[in-house]
Amino acid sequence: MADKTRDTTTDGGVPAENEITQPLGLPKWVSALLPIVLLVLVLGVFAFTSPLAGVQSGEPLPDVTVTHTTLPSDETVVLHVTNNGPESVTISQVLVDEAYWDFRVEGAGGDQTLAPMESAEIVIPYHWNPGWDLEVALVLSDGATFHNTIVAPSQSPGFSLSLLGTLAVIGLFVGVIPVALGMLWFPYIKTMSDRWLHAVLLFAAGVLGFLAFDAGFEAFELAERVPGAYEGNLLVVFGIFGALLLVQAISAWREGRVAAGDSRASSGLWIAYLVAIGIGLHNLAEGLAIGSSFALGRVSLGAFLVIGFMLHNVTEGPAVVAPVARGERPSLKHFAALGVIAGAPVILGGWIGSLAYSPTIGAFFLAIGVGAILQVDWEIARMVRDAGGRVASATNLLAFLLGLGVMYVTDLFVVL
Repeated sequence: MADKTRDTTTDGGVPAENEITQPLGLPKWVSALLPIVLLVLVLGVFAFTSPLAGVQSGEPLPDVTVTHTTLPSDETVVLHVTNNGPESVTISQVLVDEAYWDFRVEGAGGDQTLAPMESAEIVIPYHWNPGWDLEVALVLSDGATFHNTIVAPSQSPGFSLSLLGTLAVIGLFVGVIPVALGMLWFPYIKTMSDRWLHAVLLFAAGVLGFLAFDAGFEAFELAERVPGAYEGNLLVVFGIFGALLLVQAISAWREGRVAAGDSRASSGLWIAYLVAIGIGLHNLAEGLAIGSSFALGRVSLGAFLVIGFMLHNVTEGPAVVAPVARGERPSLKHFAALGVIAGAPVILGGWIGSLAYSPTIGAFFLAIGVGAILQVDWEIARMVRDAGGRVASATNLLAFLLGLGVMYVTDLFVVL
């Protein structure tokens, strides 16, 4: 008879008798904290003694960014600036079209000095003409000069309840109604064979893929206007991978629920909500763009442009409902929730963009949408495989390409 030995391994697979003892008999938590404590002490000594003070040569170059401008009236220009450098800077003079002009700085502690990473508004009482470009220059106390061009200036509407109401109506027509109309294809999608349902799912993946590319390009373009101290490109990368991994973590949690026998976690409704969240994040960024256009006085929403947005977004509806085309039909409250999650963020984004416009926030939200959409595309592909389909079949690949093409064509109506 084989000898039965006691399993003396720990959870990590290390034999219990071989567990490493801590130096000087210290508890394990002390060993874990010791490097951190020593690092803090070294940093403190370095900061207070300045051992490199004698080897420094020169001063770091100043770096001031004009993130955006607002024009509350035809007699006022407001520059929104951020000090990206490691040292404080003082704004001594402002030039408008090569002429020195009076100005005041608001939000910098009552003076003209900006601390590192500090933002402020420079208010210039200047009469400008709509459509005529303005050349503005900031001169610092050390003589460094930073230029900014205001292209085709137009008056910003400013905050009002009527503006919020207008943005809500625009969001309703641009986001909520198109998604709801697209979801009305659900009864027809439900009658499709498995082959064609899989094609619809890959069409939805193509729609989402286009949104991911579109938002990704826009995020990196907007990152160029993010203050240098925030590392715009890295912020976008962090947003993309952070959202992707977060949604993947939620999906992994869902798989654990499925393994535990939770039937709700294994339903297509779960994927439908993930699709709605991904589209909703994209539409939130779309709303931010619309709201910021109002805030900056750049909006020109004619009937043709609204129609273009509706044609562009109506294709998102089938993408939301296709995952629930098999099995028991969800209740109406689920359909309503899916529509609100996917479409209503346009309204919220419009409000945020009009009240607190920031290239940093805009780029980050776009990146989050990209990451979430990429993970949802992976979930759709896995859903097709789990149902016995082949993602790379000719029909499915053509459906994916059709989704990209339809979104590209309808996007032309928005751009034109």
